[in-house]
Parts: sequence; structure tokens; C-alpha cells
Amino acid sequence: MPGLYARESRSISSMAHLRFFPQAVVGGSGAYLTADDGRRLLDFSASWGAASLGHSHPAIREAVDRALSDQAGASYLSTANEPCVLLAEKLLSLVPERARGRIWFGHSGSDANETVARMVVAATGRPRILAFEGAYHGGTVGSMGISGHPAQQGGRAEGLTLVPYPNSYAAGSPEAAKDAALARLQHLFATELPPGEVAAFFIEPIQSDGGMLLPPDGFFKAVEALCRKHGILIVSDEVKVGLGRSGRFNAFEQSGIEPDIIVFGKGLGGGLPISAVVGPEAVMNHAVAFSLQTVHGNPICAAAALAVLQTIERNRLAENAERTGGVLRESLDRLAARHRLIGDVRGRGLALGVELVEDRTSRKPASRQTALTVYRAFQLGLVLYYVGVRSNVLELTPPLTLTQAEAREGVAILDQALADVAAGRIDDAVLEDFAGW
Repeated sequence: MPGLYARESRSISSMAHLRFFPQAVVGGSGAYLTADDGRRLLDFSASWGAASLGHSHPAIREAVDRALSDQAGASYLSTANEPCVLLAEKLLSLVPERARGRIWFGHSGSDANETVARMVVAATGRPRILAFEGAYHGGTVGSMGISGHPAQQGGRAEGLTLVPYPNSYAAGSPEAAKDAALARLQHLFATELPPGEVAAFFIEPIQSDGGMLLPPDGFFKAVEALCRKHGILIVSDEVKVGLGRSGRFNAFEQSGIEPDIIVFGKGLGGGLPISAVVGPEAVMNHAVAFSLQTVHGNPICAAAALAVLQTIERNRLAENAERTGGVLRESLDRLAARHRLIGDVRGRGLALGVELVEDRTSRKPASRQTALTVYRAFQLGLVLYYVGVRSNVLELTPPLTLTQAEAREGVAILDQALADVAAGRIDDAVLEDFAGW
């Protein structure tokens, strides 16, 4: 029988593919996936953070089984259902007072961010939106329209203005990056972008797909002050980096700000499709039947999401992310001392990035070597992908349940992969069918 990956290529469209190596899995447990050839793969991606509790977590299995055994319909479109209400009440208890109004449920971060983009313009009457260069807010027409990632194959919204996300590594220091980004924003407000026309600023507490960039200290406090001065809503996209991953339940907490609207996705369902928008009642209840799909708010995914939130709290997984992430970060820093390909290691908790460069002085992106590194790591038993506007940042978003032993195991594999790439042991031809970003 042909391999699973080959069988897929004969039956499934590639339009939704973002592939880095021939990964094909038949199962998984905890931080490990089971490949179709029987290998155990240590998963440092968790499906881009979606499998927040790892694979086959008992709390999610039990919640889904209970919800299916006495199913409360399939939607919240035309009926209230208990799992949705319980989940909404729980989420409202976990956000700052400023955002504590109402909840909207969707399927993904993409439909959630698209809904917010439409909603803030309609509710405020202001036609323009701010977002960051390098931002990835989703793959639908509306969410791509407010994104700034160069890999996306979609047009930008007419009212969108992109500003630079401060990149401390590229700028030479956090202070230089902060000053340059704020100066650009203030210049726009003083010239071509009247702030009174801006409905909302979509921010990322950590810019993940843009290169796992950390904001300099004080940057978002300054952004918050500007937004408050001009009545601009702050939308925090927590889709990949929220829900405990950064070491805090909400990643924006580490910047000391309080957004008006918060967007959750990916890990909220622990592997099942659900997203949520939390925001003030005046905005969230702007209009009925404004953004809906038939199985939005289905009770099965809602039950799974509630189990995820309860498990994060009960098992102190935000604390584990901070603790295990610290071990992972220290191990990566030691790798950087041995591998000249590593230019920078950055991140918080279990949201970490490793930028690879051809030369540490010029900081020229090592895009080819990055692609080879993730391919070689897969061959050795580690799953991780790369991000960044120049495709040269290894992204580590493992399950929140990752142990310190698993963290060290993964770094040991990455160590070997980097050594093999640096020594020229991996043929470039392996990348022929894997374009990645």
C-alpha cells in the first residue's frame, strides 16, 4: 500500500497546504505524534498551537463524549445551548473589565478577526483600521484584508494602514526598535492618517508568524496611550500566543495593557475548531445576524473549549509554560553559543523563536538553511516549522503540557539537525516539493 502522504496527494486539494516535509500521522498522545511508518515524533508545533493540551488529552475526550451523549443541538444560531453559555461565562471571567461585555463564537481565528474588522467599522462609523507589517490575522478574505504578512495571497482592505512591528534584533536594540515604530505611528497620525478615522488597532502581543517578535518594554503602553487619546479601539489577537502559552493566561498582560476586544482561537478548542471574540456590549451587540454560520457555537466544540480552560487553570499550565519555557529557552541559548547559524533566540513561555542567519554581522537571513533544518529535524523525530517575513525563524509552540525532559529531548534533536545542515549533509533536493511560507 502506498504511503499515507502519497495517497493524500491523489485525493486532497493542495490549496490548504503549508508543507515543510512529508509528514503523515495516524495518531498521537501527549506531546508525541505517531507517523504512518510507526515513528514517534516529538511535536514542537502542536499544529501551530492548536493542540494546546497535546494530543488525545483525557479532559477533552471526556468533555466531547459527554456533549455527544446528550447533544444540545448543533449551533447557537437560533437557540441557546448550555455548553456555549457556560463557555461564554467562563471566558468573561478571564478578561479585564474593559472587555467584559459579550462573546461571539466562530470556527477559527480567521473568521473571528474578519468579524471584528467588520464589526468595529460598523459600530464606530470610522472606516480605517491599523495593523502591523508582518501580521497574520487569518486566511479568509476579510482577515487577510487586515493582515500584513507578505506570504498571503490576498488583497489588503481599502481602509488598512500597516505600521512596523518593532524588531529589536534587526534594529540593534529594543529601544531603537521602539522609538522607530512609535515615531512612524505618530508621523502617520500627524500627516496622512487622521486618527479620528481609525476604528481599531489590531495588535499582536507577540508577533508569531511575522517572526516570533517580542515588543520592547513600554511599547504597547505607549500605543495604548495613543489609542485612548484618539478613541481608537485596541484589538488583541491572542489566537496563537494567548491562553497560557506566554506564561500568562492573556499574552497582553505582560505588556501591562487592557485591550477593548480580545480574539481567541487555535488552542481554545484543544484541536477542535472554535474561536471567540470578547468585547464591550455596545460593540458586540451592534447588530443581530451580523456574522453567522450554521454551526457557529456548536455545543461539542464549546464543551471541548470549556475543558481546555478548566485544565489550563486546574493544572497550572500557564505556570508550566513559563517554567518549561524557561528550560527550553536556556537550552536554545546554549545551542546559540555552539551554532553560528543562530542569530537570535527570543520569545516568552512556550512561544519561542530561533532566527537563523548566514552571517551574524550582516544578519542575512538563512532561509534555505532554515528549511533544511526543519526537514532534517523531522527526519530525526522532531516536528517544528518556520515563520518570519523572510522565512528564517524556527517557531516553537509545543503543547502547554510539555515536560522539561521533552523540552531537552527536542533541543538535542534540533542540535543534531543544525549540525547536519551546517556540515552540508542534507541535499537541497529534499526541499523540491516543500515551499513552506
